Amino acid sequence: MNPTEAPRQAAPARAMWPLYAAGFTTAFGAHGIAANLGGFSDDAVTSLLVLGGLLALYDGAEVVLKPLFGCLADRIGARPVLLGGLVAFAVASALYVVADSPGWLWAARLGQGAAASAFSPSASALVARLNPAAGHGRAFGSYGFCKSVGYTLGPLLGGVLVWAGGLRLLFAVLAVLGAAVAVWAAVAVPVVPPLPKARQTVLDLARRLADPVFLAPTAALAGATAALSVGVGFLPVSGRAAGLGTVATGAAVSVLAACAAVVQPRAGRALDQGRLTTRSGLLAGLLVTAAGLACAMLPGLAGVLCAAALIGAGTGLITPLGFAALASSTPPERLGQTMGSAELGRELGDAGGPLLVAAVATATTLTYGYAALAVLLAAGPLVVLAHRPGKR
Repeated sequence: MNPTEAPRQAAPARAMWPLYAAGFTTAFGAHGIAANLGGFSDDAVTSLLVLGGLLALYDGAEVVLKPLFGCLADRIGARPVLLGGLVAFAVASALYVVADSPGWLWAARLGQGAAASAFSPSASALVARLNPAAGHGRAFGSYGFCKSVGYTLGPLLGGVLVWAGGLRLLFAVLAVLGAAVAVWAAVAVPVVPPLPKARQTVLDLARRLADPVFLAPTAALAGATAALSVGVGFLPVSGRAAGLGTVATGAAVSVLAACAAVVQPRAGRALDQGRLTTRSGLLAGLLVTAAGLACAMLPGLAGVLCAAALIGAGTGLITPLGFAALASSTPPERLGQTMGSAELGRELGDAGGPLLVAAVATATTLTYGYAALAVLLAAGPLVVLAHRPGKR
């Protein structure tokens, strides 16, 4: 096949599973450590300020570096950037295993974030390059499913590992995981050469990123990530306020992640089979997610569980459709840049959602914080539906 042509059929599963494993690795690494830093590392985390800094270090590296590594993937090929990022992730994780000191924990966490910034958008670009446009929904649904499994297992399995052997054991497992996925990808992922592309100025890039075909799905992805982050972080707070124990609140968060994991592959298949469009799916996903946040305003276990289920289902609907829309509207030679920029939007949503809810909750109550984000997510779809032209 000519490298400038789109593939006519989906890549074999043996070529796709290492990419899905890369998505699992970044999700498991991010949440596995973040969920266990505060409770099991008193020597390294001496205050809430230090904990906040360590948590922000990983995401901060991703915000800065993901667009840069996305552009690099377009220039030299996504596969080398994927492999280099996975190897760097393994090395950064092993750094703390060997050194085992608070200072090296900061260095290891920064290195992990920088490495994830390389292999995460590269994996997304390869998912798009190795599959025809008609199969993007299924491919990104499976990719999102594996990331959701990583987000789910990260706090649980990470907690078990830290309980058994401390943070060093968790970092050791991540080092082995990163190295294993790198070897797997090197063996199974085919070489996808970079495509020739016309010279692009900064103004050209700004115009492309300001185009609604990029902004609309990216904004939906950012909103979904904001709601997901708020659900994971604040639903346990609502549960405790309602008198629920840690088991019940933990189960609620697991319901959220499980719903997101179950919905994503189904949404992708529905898109590929023509039973769903990206426009209708994104609008429905945002409205369902907003309804979930509205349910979070209800007191008691029922409100928490309904919120978790609807937020998970809404974000699970948005994620594969958003990435499929970006892949279908992007020239193949610019996929890395687009995926890196879209991931930046998701990271901003990941940080902005909890900040918005926390700011409103500080001034009023957490109920109004949920309401503020719900209104923000529902506003876009309601405006679009209100201005939808009628049939002639």
